[in-house]
Amino acid sequence: MATVTLSSKYQVVIPRSVRNRLGLKPGMKLQVIEYNGRVEFLPVREPAELRGMLKGLEPVIEREPDRL
Repeated sequence: MATVTLSSKYQVVIPRSVRNRLGLKPGMKLQVIEYNGRVEFLPVREPAELRGMLKGLEPVIEREPDRL
């Protein structure tokens, strides 16, 4: 686990190991979310990047007998 310091301009440097694992590149957009007292950064993905993400997912939904 890496520790970062918040600068006087409220900037944070994401450690290289984390950038490499997540494939973050300069200029990428990140969504910032505050959740239960935490700050989370989520990469904003283009729709084309998400293509095939759910490949192999079985779309069958079991339903109760009295439902169509």
